Amino acid sequence: MNLALFDFDGTLTDSDTYSPFVRVAVRPSRMLVGRLVIGPMVIAYRLGIVSAAATRTAVSRVGFRGEPVSRLGELGRLYATEVLPKTLRSDAMERLEWHRTQGDEIAVVSASLDVYLQPWCDRLGLHCICTQLEQRDGRCTGRYVRGDCSGAEKARRVAERFDPHKYAVIYAYGDTDEDRQMLEIAHRRFYRWREVSSESAF
Repeated sequence: MNLALFDFDGTLTDSDTYSPFVRVAVRPSRMLVGRLVIGPMVIAYRLGIVSAAATRTAVSRVGFRGEPVSRLGELGRLYATEVLPKTLRSDAMERLEWHRTQGDEIAVVSASLDVYLQPWCDRLGLHCICTQLEQRDGRCTGRYVRGDCSGAEKARRVAERFDPHKYAVIYAYGDTDEDRQMLEIAHRRFYRWREVSSESAF
C-alpha cells in the first residue's frame, strides 16, 4: 500500500480558501476591528515581512474569538458543500482519484481550518490533517490547537498519524515553501505538479 499526501490550497484548489471563509464567517463589527488591529500586519505579509502562518494566526485570533462553535461549524459545513467544490482543480482531483483506484491511503495536509476542511474530507473519505480551532465551553477561543498546520508542523503531524514503514511509496504534493518539509519525507515529490528529485527544486 502507498500513501498520498496532498496540500489543499493551491494544490487541490486553484485559490486560497482561508481568506474567503474569513470574509463569510467573521461578523462585520469584528471585521472592522480586525482591519484596525491587524491591518498593518496584513500589509507586512503582502510585503513579505511577516509569514502567512503568523498572519493567519492573528486573523483567526481576532476574527473567531468568542464565536459559538455551533455557528462556525454550520458555516464551515455550508462552505465545504457550496464553495469548496467550485475551487477544485480538475487535474488535481483526477490525480487524487487515481490514488484511490490504486488502493492508496490519502490524506489532505493543510493549514486550512478544520471547520470546513474536515467536513469536505469526510465527504470524500479522506484523512484530514489541518489547523484546528480551539474551543472552550461551546465557544471558539480564537487560538489554534497546536498552532498553524504548516511548514515543519505538517511533517510532524503526518509522522504522528502514519507509520512510514507501512507504505511501499509515499507521494506528496505541494505548491509553496509551507509544504517543503512534507515533501521531504516523501519518496516521490510533486511541487506545483512537477515531480522533483531534490530539495533544491522546491
